[in-house]
Amino acid sequence: MKPARRFQDLIVWRKAHQFVLAVYRVTQQFPKSELYGLVSQMRRAAVSVPANIAEAFKKVGKADKARYLNIAQGSLEESRYFLILAQDLGLCQSESLLDSAEEVSKMLETYYRRILNS
Repeated sequence: MKPARRFQDLIVWRKAHQFVLAVYRVTQQFPKSELYGLVSQMRRAAVSVPANIAEAFKKVGKADKARYLNIAQGSLEESRYFLILAQDLGLCQSESLLDSAEEVSKMLETYYRRILNS
């Protein structure tokens, strides 16, 4: 496998981007009363995941890369909570999104460990 030349070449970034698109689609169905509440929070947390993966990609040192990847991991966990909350509030069925988040989480953990051990 050739090394990634751009962050868009990273499979973990692509999966995280697909997760964001799915979060946007699901939150479009939320009530208007949640636009500045849960919708905004969910979208910001989700967007933070691929954005931080992209930022980590161009960082030079391992510590810098690891820091941004760790921020992405934290944002992904925040996203998971919001999905659980939205489901418990009856705003959506979030099982498939939670599965997506789990897939991204595993890939992100693998990428993080590779960076630290390279």
